[in-house]
Amino acid sequence: MITALIRGAAAVLLAGALAATAAAAPAGAQAKAQDRERDGGGTLVLVGGGLKDGNAEIYGEIVRRAGGPAARFGVITAASLPPSQDPDAGTPDAANSEANGAFYAGLLTRYGAGSAEWLPIDLDHPSAADSPELAAKVRTMTGFFLGGGDQYRYVRTMIRDGRDSPVLAAVRDRLEHGAVVAGSSAGAQIQAGPDMVTGGESYEGLRDGARPGYFDDAAVLAYHPAGGFGFFRHGLLDTHFSVYGRQGRAVRLAADTGHDRVFGLDENTALLVTGVGTRREDVRVIGEHGVSVLDLSRARVTRNPWSIDDVSWSHLTRGDRWTPQGVRTAPGKRPDRPEDRTARPASQDVFDSPAGAGDGYELFDVARDLATAGRSRSVTGYTLETGPRFAVTLTKPHGFRSRTDGSFTGLRLAVAPA
Repeated sequence: MITALIRGAAAVLLAGALAATAAAAPAGAQAKAQDRERDGGGTLVLVGGGLKDGNAEIYGEIVRRAGGPAARFGVITAASLPPSQDPDAGTPDAANSEANGAFYAGLLTRYGAGSAEWLPIDLDHPSAADSPELAAKVRTMTGFFLGGGDQYRYVRTMIRDGRDSPVLAAVRDRLEHGAVVAGSSAGAQIQAGPDMVTGGESYEGLRDGARPGYFDDAAVLAYHPAGGFGFFRHGLLDTHFSVYGRQGRAVRLAADTGHDRVFGLDENTALLVTGVGTRREDVRVIGEHGVSVLDLSRARVTRNPWSIDDVSWSHLTRGDRWTPQGVRTAPGKRPDRPEDRTARPASQDVFDSPAGAGDGYELFDVARDLATAGRSRSVTGYTLETGPRFAVTLTKPHGFRSRTDGSFTGLRLAVAPA
């Protein structure tokens, strides 16, 4: 949700960052946008949530690729509560679909877009996604921004019995012809394909497994078998990844649904996918933190009790690329130098339980500590919850590499009852 505090901060965006973004817009942006349309294959900007108003790198990339001053954006905030369910609707504290749509539209124009407008689709107006007039307007746009909230609300408002509504069909067509589709949190999650996660915590997911459907209990690891919009085709997606300790739920969901790969998006960070669906498709990371890639292609699962080992975990940071053949580290990154020490004592809350006192990023911090501990090849931490308690073991195999910017490739992850 967009809080009033965040909206207030937007009113005082860094003038220097905005000016730099506007100045960077290339001449002939309209012509370049038309060239992209002729070539086919648009751009996805998948943000892990927590996108800061002043992130000129990500917002600038979104606007630039949509045409800069020639960009015409549609903002979709159907994942937000509608005004009818917002007790603060109509006040400065409003945090509903309409207020959030205005917020993002204003932010995109401040970053140099020629125009941006809210597309009035939400739980109060789900039939708007069937409007021929709105679909026709969408077909004139060069970019779309999908806001956060609850990704299942996008399913309820924009998908009709497993098929695209007219507005979603128009967005899909624009993407195929060169448009940008950006989204943060639920707006990124909805771009996943089959078995899109709809909720859950790591511990309960490991203990109970994944269940199809949507549940009021946020701790239940749940998924929508039909998936989201299916714009991203390389694996499962998860958001707010490292800060909320979602590695456990991601591994269990992938294992239970037969997926070999999960892309875990950190906050204020994006996976940038260009040339979507073409031979020149490119996948790289931009932003503050990183994107985890969990590869289960060689993992071994044991049931009764459930455990898994040999999951490969790579953490990509700014400039790193992912390809089906492997990770390509950005040039110029310096390798870590192992320190003459052992890894720190085992964590007692590896997945940052909501019942714990941690401030996030615990398992990532354990991994980074192990990466630089020259005397240790592995380390084991534990879940806060018991009954059973799970042990999470990280191991540096031959070929493991880490860099001073926090990226690493090829760490091994295993989970088993303690």
